[in-house]
Order: sequence, then C-alpha cells, then structure tokens
Amino acid sequence: MNTTQRRRPELAAFLRSRRARVTPTDVGMPPGFRRRTPGLRREEVAQLSGVGVTWYTWLEQGRPINASAQVLDAVARTLRLDQPEREHLYHLAEVPYEPDPPVTARAVGPEVQGVLDALDPHPAVVYNARFDILATNRAYRDVFFTSRTLNTRVYNALWTLFTVPEPDCPLVFRECELPVMVATLRSSYGLHAGEPAWEDFIRRLSEASPFFARLWRNGDVAPPGPRVKTFRHAAVGEMRMTSVSLSIHGRPECRIVVYQPDDEETCLRVQRLRDLRATTATAATKNPAP
Repeated sequence: MNTTQRRRPELAAFLRSRRARVTPTDVGMPPGFRRRTPGLRREEVAQLSGVGVTWYTWLEQGRPINASAQVLDAVARTLRLDQPEREHLYHLAEVPYEPDPPVTARAVGPEVQGVLDALDPHPAVVYNARFDILATNRAYRDVFFTSRTLNTRVYNALWTLFTVPEPDCPLVFRECELPVMVATLRSSYGLHAGEPAWEDFIRRLSEASPFFARLWRNGDVAPPGPRVKTFRHAAVGEMRMTSVSLSIHGRPECRIVVYQPDDEETCLRVQRLRDLRATTATAATKNPAP
C-alpha cells in the first residue's frame, strides 16, 4: 500500500470526527429536526465551504481526488480547525502546507523567566526574530546592561550594538561579529517583509548607523547558530563566551540564547561579576537610600 492509499482513510476519519463536533448553532444555522448526530451534515459543510456536495462527499470518503490549498482552508474554517489540525488536514490531503506568518513576540511568561533565572550564573536572554530583548536573567544584565547601553532606551540587541560608541559597547570585534547578526536578522526578515514594525525598525537603525545600513544592503543571509564571542566589561575585563540558541516550544521565532564561558579565565570573571552583584546588594541592604 502506497502513502496515498494509507493517508486517504485517515483523512476520511479525521474529517468525519471534526464534522461531528461542530453543531449548526456554532456556525449560525438553525438546529433543525431529525438529526441522527449533533454535528453538521456533509451538505452543510459543503455549502458553508463553497464546494460541491459530491466533491466534499468524495473527499470525506477518502477517494483519490485533488484538493487545493484554498479549498482546504475553506473546509478548515467551516470545521473550526485550529492551527495544528489545519496542518494535519493538509498533510493527509497531500497538499503542501504553508503556515501563517508568525507574529513577532513581545513578552514571555513566568515559566520561561524561571528557566532564565535557573541558568544564572550563565548570562541568558530571550530574543525574538528582530533581536528585541524580551527577558533576561541577572547574569545577562551584569554583562550587558550598563549606563550607556541602557541609555539607548531601545530594548533591542542590534540597536545597542550598532549605536553605542565602540569603547562602551560590550561586544568586541564588532567588524566581524555584527555582519553575522545582520545576516541572521535578514534570514527572518523574509517572513515579515512589508510589516510596518519591521520596516520601521530597519529604517530607523539604518538612519542611526551607516554601518548597519551598509551591511543590510549587502543582502547576506545566515541562520542563528553557536558562536564564540568576546565581550568586555569595565569591572572584570574581556570574556570569551560561546552563544547557544535554544528554541522555545509554542513561541514562534523566539529563542533563549545562553552565553557559556569558553575558557577558565572567563569562568572566573563571570563569577567575579556575580560576587560584585552580591556585594552591591548587601551594601544596599545595610545602607538603604534615604
């Protein structure tokens, strides 16, 4: 039995089960009389979806007929399928599935924040596809948040790295590191081209940084991946760290980026930053501001 022969019975069973759970009231139809089941009839699904009754009947019977994406979308809307069910319908009907463009996330929940906090003393942050900073742990703030970086008032890693003067920038070797980050940004841009928030961000950063504008015009594309980066901190000096990206289930285009020390000296300097934090907190407790 080939793949199509195996999938068609599954498609038939899936459509019948989804039809049975949608009542006429759910779709604004009168309940009517003499219904053997509470769900919609086949002819009602066909009518609401704008397809022929015979065609839909054959589809639900698992016959080898072709279905377009537009028709499947109409059936999915009628049967009130959610995104995973819609994708499942496409796979069973052997039609290429194209998901809706992801919505750019702007925040995370307490569960994700708890993961970040548990990673301390490793700096960790949640970025969306535009490098907006959605959440951080204390170790990340120790390394990257300074008076100069916070003064930008734009919680976006790219904005900070391109607009803060080089002596105050936490990233060393910007000339070779920033092109990779811009190429990573462009790899996500394809899903968001034309969206006002994305276009406005790229326009404003291009105006603020000729270096970014030049890199953006290059058109290079690269996916996120592990890299060894060198950061500077006024209190402890330079730190070499490996960045590792972890996707977050259920949050499209969001990722946790964890920075792990790449050598023993960096381990010591990260710990020194943590000790400085503890010392500062103790002093603040003993000498509260008036």
